[in-house]
Parts: sequence; C-alpha cells; structure tokens
Amino acid sequence: MTAAPKSRIPEILKSHESNLLKDWVKQQLTGKAMRSDLMKESELRDQCEQFLRLLREATQSGMTTDVTGSEWAELKSLLSEISGSRARQGFSPAETATFVFSFKQPLFDRLRQEYAKDADGLAMDVWNATAVLDSLGLLTTEYYQKGREGVIVRQQRELMELSTPVVNLWEGVLALPLIGTLDSERTQVVMQNLLQRIVDTGSAIAIIDITGVPIVDTLVAQHLLKTVAAARLMGADCIISGIRPQIAQTIVHLGVDLKDVITKATLSDALSIAFQRTGYTVRKHGGSESASSNGTDNGVQSSAATRAGRLRDV
Repeated sequence: MTAAPKSRIPEILKSHESNLLKDWVKQQLTGKAMRSDLMKESELRDQCEQFLRLLREATQSGMTTDVTGSEWAELKSLLSEISGSRARQGFSPAETATFVFSFKQPLFDRLRQEYAKDADGLAMDVWNATAVLDSLGLLTTEYYQKGREGVIVRQQRELMELSTPVVNLWEGVLALPLIGTLDSERTQVVMQNLLQRIVDTGSAIAIIDITGVPIVDTLVAQHLLKTVAAARLMGADCIISGIRPQIAQTIVHLGVDLKDVITKATLSDALSIAFQRTGYTVRKHGGSESASSNGTDNGVQSSAATRAGRLRDV
C-alpha cells in the first residue's frame, strides 16, 4: 500500500516565513477588515508575527488538521487574546475572523509555486491548510463572543453601580434613590454600597427612596426587606420613601409585612423623620428652611452620643 505523501506546509512555513508575513500584512492593510481607527499597523504586524511563529511550531512535528492537540494550545491561547482584545476595541466578529482567513491567499500562492508540477500534492496541502485555517478562524468567533459577553457584563455592573448612588444628605443621614427594576443581582450591589457607606460615615439613618421603581412585587419587597435587615445589623435604621398610592395598594394586596419599617410617601417626609431621629429640628430662617441640632443655634452638627440618645428616646 502506498503511503500518503508528506505535507510540505511545515517546510514552507519555516523557509518562507518572512515573505508570508510580508504578503499577509500587506493584504490586511489593503483589505476592508483593517480598521486603522481601532488598531495601529505595528500592533497588527506583531500579532501576525506571533501567529506565524506559533503556527510553524505547531506543525513542525508533522501537519495535522486536528487542532485539538496540545501542540496547538499556545496558538489557540494567542487567538483567544487577540479576539478578546478586538472585541473590546470594537471590531466585528467577521473582521476578527478575517485575521485568520486572510492568511489563506498568501499561503495558497506559495503552495502553487512549490507544487508547480504536482497537482495531487497541491490539492492535498490546499485541503490541509483550508481545514486548519477554517478551524482556527471559527475559534476566533467563539473567543470573540466570550470576550464580548465579558465586556457587556462589565458594562452592566458599572451601570448598576452608577444607578445606585448612596448620597450623604446630612450628618448621620444617607439616601439611596433607586431607579428601575430591582432584581437579585442589583439588590446585592445596593446592599454592598449602602452598608459600606454606613461604615464609612457612621450614619444612623438610611433613606431608601423607591419613587423611580416602576413596579413593586413580592420579590422587590423581599429585596427591600433584606436591605433593611442588613442595614440594621450595621446599626442603622432605614426609612422607605416614595410609597405611591398604587404601590401601597400592591403591597397590601400581596400581604407584604412592612410594619417594622418606617414608610413615607415622599423623600422630604422621610428626611423630616430622619432629622427627628438624629436630633435635628427644621425651622425657617431668613425666609428659607434650615436644620439645626436641638439645643444649639450656631451649628448643624450633633454628636454621636446625642444621636444615639435621640434614637433611644424615640
């Protein structure tokens, strides 16, 4: 039985690496997939050099179309890095995959020169090269998708943190205005931000304003109660404001028990209660309202001991 002819691709990659690199980079620079607004030529050249070197090393022990072996691990790791980077830079999946697929033309051109009088050998190695590059190109799409998903998850977390600011309204009084849907993941972020601010400021009162929460169902109510309970463990009482008529009816209909939680219709009402709890009084001065600590006329601060005493008295 006649043995299958040996592939010449490893030899070509080794002896013509510099020419292949030159032709490949030139083709990409003139192609539609090259985004000069997203990537410098030097970065592209560096990626091509690494790819060719690792491709040559992966095939040096013999050409195989199966890229699942350990000899392909470094090359696939490089493609994962390149695909993730391009996902963050703003390349499309097609533009990312073209990085690998565009290597076919310079490689096929070299194969035709080497197999000038050997049609069978040319057909064999064209098939080998196609199988390998197609597999690697498809892998870049998978890696790109994972990288893009990572970007989306990170952006969602950042937006979530931005949408749950904890505001220091007054000494000892924090406010947490909530806007949008309150789910389990966001509740965790809300709780972490609020508890950390309680620790940082030593506040005794936290106002959770749900005016911007469109729907309050059983799950949302449970999330609010968990946040209130966690704040209490840190030594702070919570007031929930923004209880609109529709929300009040919904809470009653759902049978949610909020009897241990102070609730108010507006943020200003909640702030008034917070001032009372922390030992402040609100009075008009010069045509405007101002807050001052009980028993003093020249300041707005009360000591931690006074606040604690007021809380006990209430």
